[in-house]
Amino acid sequence: MNPAGDVAAQQGDLIIYATVLMLIVIVPVLVMTLFFAFKYRADNKEATYDPEWDHSVSLEIVVWSVPLAIIICLAGLTWVATHRLDPYRDLPRISATKPIDQNVSPLQVQVVALDWKWLFIYPEYNVATVNEMAVIVDRPVELKLTSSTVMNAFYVPDMVGMIYAMAGMETELNGVINSAGTYEGFASHYNGTGFSRMRFDVQALDEAGFEEWTAKVASAEQALDRRSFVELDQPSIDEDVRYYGSVQEGLWQRILNMCVGDDELCMNDMMMVDALGGGGIAGLYNRELYRGLCSADNPQGVFAILRPDLVDRAEEITAAMDLLPHETPQMSVPTEN
Repeated sequence: MNPAGDVAAQQGDLIIYATVLMLIVIVPVLVMTLFFAFKYRADNKEATYDPEWDHSVSLEIVVWSVPLAIIICLAGLTWVATHRLDPYRDLPRISATKPIDQNVSPLQVQVVALDWKWLFIYPEYNVATVNEMAVIVDRPVELKLTSSTVMNAFYVPDMVGMIYAMAGMETELNGVINSAGTYEGFASHYNGTGFSRMRFDVQALDEAGFEEWTAKVASAEQALDRRSFVELDQPSIDEDVRYYGSVQEGLWQRILNMCVGDDELCMNDMMMVDALGGGGIAGLYNRELYRGLCSADNPQGVFAILRPDLVDRAEEITAAMDLLPHETPQMSVPTEN
């Protein structure tokens, strides 16, 4: 309830407003409970005893109208705040008194939940860290999150709300820190043996301090490539802070598509195969053929090659692949020489 970031501050205000609204009902109920218990105690002979009473229009109006009014207020309040604080939405401001500088782009951080540690990749600086994250004070932060294992939850209470990280999926969280300092982040979703130790520090630095920090990380000799990621992905508890001076190009997409290892078929390639009609048993013998299909420059051409029997439905199927209704150019079916 003493946040260092604007998003967390707005979330704290929402909790206070909602609590105060609910206390409008809770406090009178608690007071009246004590009052009735005292007034209608067994030894109070002056209290009116009316065992036949069962209804009061006035009391019913109060009992139903007041909570209904509070629920309506709560619904409106949370509806507006929930959309304003949408984690996928770009920040509309730095703080209540400071607007967004349109010339400043958000600091992008790619976050991977591992067993039981956190990996942070900075694509803008081509560096990565384990169990330590740094941001720039008053600069928006755009977090892209995924998991290499079970579902997890990322939470830095001083900066922004919680959001889940799930294997094979990418979630997004936008936030900002307005005060320099070191803050705590942790996994807020139980995920196994090392859950309680899955914590990390968030350093909020000025621009000069952040540049110094990234320079220190970039000086690390070890690089984060596919081989080192596979090693890092092994379960470990209470992992020390670790720096990687460079990051292999395209590693984030491989992590996201769960195909960092050489013998793994990327999820997006697998989905492309499914969109083309599936490989079935034949797919077991054609993994290399299917590998990389989703990045083909001409997916319609690939479709025509692999499924000429469905070429008459090409427009319908390729539109479904993109999840967008559009006109697909007429394709020609390859003919045998």
